[in-house]
Amino acid sequence: MRSFGMNTIPLNKLTDKVALVTGAASGLGKAIATLYAANGAKVLAVDRQRDALKEVEQEITTAGGRVWCVQADMALPADVEMMVKAAVEHFGTLDILVNNAGIMDDFSPVDRVSDEAWRRVMAVNLDGPMQAMRAALRVMLPKKSGVIINISSVGGLYGARAGAAYTTSKHALIGLTKNTGYLHAQQGIRCVAIAPGAMNTAIGKDIDFAHLPAAELFNTRIAPGLALNPRTSEPMEVARLALFLASDDASFVNATAVVADGGWTGY
Repeated sequence: MRSFGMNTIPLNKLTDKVALVTGAASGLGKAIATLYAANGAKVLAVDRQRDALKEVEQEITTAGGRVWCVQADMALPADVEMMVKAAVEHFGTLDILVNNAGIMDDFSPVDRVSDEAWRRVMAVNLDGPMQAMRAALRVMLPKKSGVIINISSVGGLYGARAGAAYTTSKHALIGLTKNTGYLHAQQGIRCVAIAPGAMNTAIGKDIDFAHLPAAELFNTRIAPGLALNPRTSEPMEVARLALFLASDDASFVNATAVVADGGWTGY
């Protein structure tokens, strides 16, 4: 067993696999990157935050894992192409792509969302993952092997978890997941989405909930549903699902969204 932080993890689920994880400097992305490394993967960790990436690199290498860090912005197509190219150049191939990087909106409904906010959310949450998938498939399809994991949300399954932009982006990401997994299943590709519920990450740290553009709608329509959430998950709880889905244990799981919300959507 190898220990990463407070978590003791079984080894070798991903021995010698090359995994690219976006949003890897914190939260769920960091948990996935460290867990994959603990299970033998060579990890290309991608994030906008260079200093935080260095901390992830130190944590993984200190524990004996293999990692290479790349600073990139998922809203920039050139950065997305570059990160996939970096994985191949540094590790020789790409076996697993985890599209984890994402941003929240300000809970605005469609009649109040600005063009700027809409474009920014779509660029990071949908366009970037699509472009990463396209670039990764250029590597995966010739060898008829690869796993793509897209981090969506229960907001991608239901309409009352966020604003119009975030909700649309996460619904679309699940649709893209299902289409990709189905169309490329006979070519050795699996594509699966994870739909987490509320999680203990920093995705909403910059949201001023007291002064939302549609505060009255949030307080009367969305917040009551949020209060039904059984509890907030820790990133490692969802990362363990990402490990299962990337491994051969999930060889028959494809073109679907797997919910990890502690029973929230059971209400």
